[in-house]
Amino acid sequence: MLSKLIVCAATAATLMSGVAFAQSSTVNGAAGGAVTGAIVGGPVGAAVGGVAGAIVGTAIDPPPQKVVTYVREAPAPSARVVVKKKVVVGQPLPETVVVTPIPDDPTYAYAVVNDERVIVVPSSRKVIQVIK
Repeated sequence: MLSKLIVCAATAATLMSGVAFAQSSTVNGAAGGAVTGAIVGGPVGAAVGGVAGAIVGTAIDPPPQKVVTYVREAPAPSARVVVKKKVVVGQPLPETVVVTPIPDDPTYAYAVVNDERVIVVPSSRKVIQVIK
C-alpha cells in the first residue's frame, strides 16, 4: 500500500510539473488539473484539480503578440490617469479608468494607468499584462 502511494505521488509530481509549464489555455489547464487530481485523489481530486488547473491556465494565458504590439504603439490618451493602487496582473482596474478595445481583437482592451500601458479583459477589467 505504501509503495502504491509513493508511486502515485511521484506520478502526480511529474504530471503537475509538466502541466504547469505546458498550460496554454483554460481548457488545457482544467484538463491537466483534472487528470492529476484523479491520479492523486480519485473523483473528488479530479474535480478540485480541474478547477485549480483552469485558474492556472487562465492566469498564464498571454495575449497574442499583435495585441502587445498594438498597445505599445497606440497613442496615449491626452488626459493622464493616476490611481493610488499599484496596477497588478490578475486584479481589475478601477471603474474610473477608461479601457479602449483593441480594434482587431475585441477580446482585449488596453489602458494607460500611472504611465504604464496595460492589457485587460474588457468584461472583467482584469489586468493580464503590463507592458514595460
